[in-house]
Amino acid sequence: MTALQRLAMWSGPRNISTALMRAWENRDDCVVVDEPLYACYLQRTGIDHPARDEVLASQPTSVDEVVAGLLGPVPDGIAVFYQKHMTHHLLDGIDRGWVAALRNVLLVRDPREVVASYLRSRAEVEPADIGIHQQVTLFDDLTASGEPPPVIDAGDFLRDPEGYLRWLCDWVGVAFTAQMLAWPAGPRPSDGVWAPHWYAAVWRSTGFEPWRPRDVHLDGAPARVAAACADDYAYLHERRLTL
Repeated sequence: MTALQRLAMWSGPRNISTALMRAWENRDDCVVVDEPLYACYLQRTGIDHPARDEVLASQPTSVDEVVAGLLGPVPDGIAVFYQKHMTHHLLDGIDRGWVAALRNVLLVRDPREVVASYLRSRAEVEPADIGIHQQVTLFDDLTASGEPPPVIDAGDFLRDPEGYLRWLCDWVGVAFTAQMLAWPAGPRPSDGVWAPHWYAAVWRSTGFEPWRPRDVHLDGAPARVAAACADDYAYLHERRLTL
């Protein structure tokens, strides 16, 4: 049997990260965890997010406790432990040594699209909220340790979901299955308690939506946030996986 792979997808918010979690959870040999560091992030920052109190009550707020679960045992018959992470949850001051024990992938998206989508669920946004700068830091740290993580751009992925899923399966040593391309609509028990505020589109979905160009117009502070993240996004985009 294939050795257990702990596959960590490091994304910003309002990406296709939840749909990717659906794809992996639809496998018979995979278990998933949804944003396990979210409560730690909320407690340490004091930031106000939708369902803040529910999130804090639903997850450990100790990073050590979270990491123990991420590196701990999984049920028999499981080949992949898929971990959906938000890079902005990986705050400065958190020991990151454990990240090297995972198979890490970065999932990126044009910051203009991220900001426009993010503002549908929150009234304000700052560069630190969308995780692109933190993705650069994580990319550079992992590269310095000897294993540059693959970078997947959401736009590329949506143009060829099967191709990228096949690549990821081959990378972690499991067989691709068409089960990863379609799933039942609606919530799942694995969804975080914040799902009613963020996952409406995924709950309606039964697969990956086709890529389409988006005409994004931002003004004022949101435009400045997207601009502040543009160079970091370009840095990662240039290093992305292309098939």
